Amino acid sequence: MNNDWIQRIFPFINWFPMSGKSIRADIIAGLSVAMILVPQGMAYATLAGLPVVYGLYASALPAVIGSLWGSSRFLHTGPVAMLSLLSAASLAPFAVAGTEYFIQLSILLALMVGIMRMLLGLFRLGILMNFVSQPVIVGFTNAAALIIGLSLINTFFNVPKPDTGTFLTDFAGVVTQLGHAHWPTIAFGAGTLITLVVLRRIMPRLPGVLVVVVLGTLISAMTGFEKNETVTLDRIQATDARNLYQELADTRATLNTTSEDLSEASRALKEAKKTGDESPDLAVRVARLEVRESQLKRELSDLRVAAHKERLERSETADGEAQFRPWHADAEGRPWRLSGFDEDRIIVASGGQVVGSIPQGLPSFQLPVLDWEVIPALLPAAFVMALIGFMEATSISRALAAQRREKLNPNQELIGQGLANIVGSFFQSYAVSGSFSRSAVAARSGAQSGLFAVVSAIGVLITMLFLTPYLYHLPQAVLAAIVMSAVFGLLDFRTLARSWTINRADGLAGFLTFFVTLYMAPDLANGVIVGVILSSLLFLVGTVRPRSEIQGLRPDGSLAGAISYDLQPVGEHFTVLRFDASLVFMNVAHFEDAVMDAVARNPDARAVLILGNSINRIDASGVEKVRALIGDLAAADCKLMFSGLKKPVREAMDRAGLLDEIGRENVFPNKGVALAELQHRTLGTPDRPTDDEAGESSTEPRPGRSS
Repeated sequence: MNNDWIQRIFPFINWFPMSGKSIRADIIAGLSVAMILVPQGMAYATLAGLPVVYGLYASALPAVIGSLWGSSRFLHTGPVAMLSLLSAASLAPFAVAGTEYFIQLSILLALMVGIMRMLLGLFRLGILMNFVSQPVIVGFTNAAALIIGLSLINTFFNVPKPDTGTFLTDFAGVVTQLGHAHWPTIAFGAGTLITLVVLRRIMPRLPGVLVVVVLGTLISAMTGFEKNETVTLDRIQATDARNLYQELADTRATLNTTSEDLSEASRALKEAKKTGDESPDLAVRVARLEVRESQLKRELSDLRVAAHKERLERSETADGEAQFRPWHADAEGRPWRLSGFDEDRIIVASGGQVVGSIPQGLPSFQLPVLDWEVIPALLPAAFVMALIGFMEATSISRALAAQRREKLNPNQELIGQGLANIVGSFFQSYAVSGSFSRSAVAARSGAQSGLFAVVSAIGVLITMLFLTPYLYHLPQAVLAAIVMSAVFGLLDFRTLARSWTINRADGLAGFLTFFVTLYMAPDLANGVIVGVILSSLLFLVGTVRPRSEIQGLRPDGSLAGAISYDLQPVGEHFTVLRFDASLVFMNVAHFEDAVMDAVARNPDARAVLILGNSINRIDASGVEKVRALIGDLAAADCKLMFSGLKKPVREAMDRAGLLDEIGRENVFPNKGVALAELQHRTLGTPDRPTDDEAGESSTEPRPGRSS
């Protein structure tokens, strides 16, 4: 086994040998990243619809594996905002966020994403990203950043989020509840954002994320930010509120029962189909249960919003038991509202939401639950997440590699990211990818190898073992603000606008991707698909109708577009045509139209000279079209000529016998020689071309616009 194969299988051997200085630098960088990684991991877990501890699980082993088997020494693997939101959106149709089944599906999805990335890397299919244009990537990233940030606005306000299935509708529903928001929660969120911005400007090297987490947790604990009680329904003395809470509890129970019935009926229907039994009654039952489940979800969402508007005042009975009556304007303190349910009891709160108890200890080894009924439905989402995660990771790696003048292997990075997700899924991790913010911190802190990621993972493990009890009082609004601060930094409308200025077609693809992604959220994958399809179609249109223009003569003797620059044709008895594309099956019809249009514009022409410097290849369709044009022009006493053909094109024409049909004397090495020869043949050429043109073989003047 040669060294290349050993390095491909074990790329981390490139870390060695290590010096004491580099090890110290990696330890410092790893500790710096760990201080950001812990709060970010918890924040992104909430974005993925998971308990915060799963963000810590995803921050440990995947970071080590991604570093060991990746190609970038700066890329840090772990939870990221984009994949967290994609994971939550992909699983929303199959389970309720935060439930045990939802957690199982999140881990399963990580395994699927890892396998797909692994296969893409092994088969060297990183080239697939070439089908996604830069404007499409920018448009999607801008839309996703807005969606990620604004999807947490309900946590920022501490109000329930409507579950309509549409991001824009949900966002509007949250905004309408601003009058019922919890202002201390808003204060925590806004204070976190302001602190992060200020620290980033005046003390950029200070881990601002860690600072806001520590400050937020301390202030929350000292002020009693979390203030809730769990009581039975009979303790609610407000009749309207009690009836509404009871209806909400009944709807939740009915929805759970309906979902269980639907799962069983769907499983029975699939078994019946396997045995060849059509079972129409069972199919009808499944359809009815699906409609009923969707209806109950909408009802539950509306009831949650309505229940939150009910304000209560706390008082105590003679025996010291708490009871809650309707809120009065002269009541003291803050109103109490419904916060949640604990089996058959309800939770009311006048404070804000905190992280709460985090399980202490390391993630255990567990096989992902392979739900073969859901796996086929998750395949498209897993594929899109694999590509988007790869796009995100490679863009970060390329930027950092360019700064350090290092070579990046995208396919090896795919393998590393794939292994990180596969191994992580066996230790309760959800989908991960490369993080821009943490990778930038590592590079800025002087990381010398991937060892820094191992050190950061050790920091997470220490946190899980000893420090989680101290995070109980961390406000959820602080985590939401951390995510918002991170993703809003990704907004880049200037580049999107610049793409429109450079090329309207590219700009259209970018803006359409942006608006479609926003409109179709939370199904973010559809925005990328639409953008890729549109940019591919625009590329095909450009290939089918490439630029072509009749050339005219400038006063200095150089050639330029006759129509673009309002120039006279080069000659009275011949026409010069520039064609800027390969001659392939997709555009031969346009080539024919361009040649015949050139002849029609100059009826006295006895020759049409094609400037072939931009013709990179010719296929069978191109050869046959040129052969047909030779005959058509010959019938009109006109010849087809070429100049500046590249060697592969000349050889292809020669193999097809086309050079002999054109006439080898009509194929010139460059346009200067061609124009001089046409003058020699007395076809009405004006003054001879300049010396520069006569010696030019492939360099063309700046083209004008297409006719």
